Amino acid sequence: MKSIVAPSILAADFNNLQRDIEMVNESEADLIHFDVMDGTFVPNISFGIPVLEAVNKIAKKPIDVHLMIVNPEQHLEAFKNAGADYISVHYETCPHLHRTVYQIKELGCKAGVVLNPHTPVSLLEGVITDVDFVLLMSVNPGFGGQKFIPHTYQKVKDLKKMIRESGSKALIEIDGGVDASNAKALVEAGADMLVAGSYVFKHPQPKEAISSIKHLS
Repeated sequence: MKSIVAPSILAADFNNLQRDIEMVNESEADLIHFDVMDGTFVPNISFGIPVLEAVNKIAKKPIDVHLMIVNPEQHLEAFKNAGADYISVHYETCPHLHRTVYQIKELGCKAGVVLNPHTPVSLLEGVITDVDFVLLMSVNPGFGGQKFIPHTYQKVKDLKKMIRESGSKALIEIDGGVDASNAKALVEAGADMLVAGSYVFKHPQPKEAISSIKHLS
């Protein structure tokens, strides 16, 4: 049993960002997860276009951009041009979600929708066949290093049921508090993609940490 692993560089050492990106390049990771926070939708500010451009010059893995921002539709093209391969937007910030999803697709990126922990998966019934992936937040967005919310397991099962019944090909991505203690149970519940920040970059052997949540027995 394998998962798609996306180390989140929000937890990387920004004094040694090139080193950490090169470590991910050399690892068994599948994607590089890039969290964009605007200080409005979420209470923190992270990084944006200039950092993505710099990461893209080094990265040998596709870049998975998670936009925790208001009015994301205004910035999609800029993120694509800066290096995004996957772009996900929050349900909570998109009054015209179907339109935004297709804006992402028209740019040639994989399109994802993100749900906060309190947002029910049933709200995606109208777009589940249009998206490439759904990102379920397993912590409240805005800060790294938070504790995993156990209700996520049931939410994954509910979403997987919706995907199967609708005929959607959407993958399920999990972001927040993912580590070796919960990765197997998440994949067994139906998750496909695991984002891990602190677990990878704070680990004494980060490549081994990536491998431990990729290969699940």
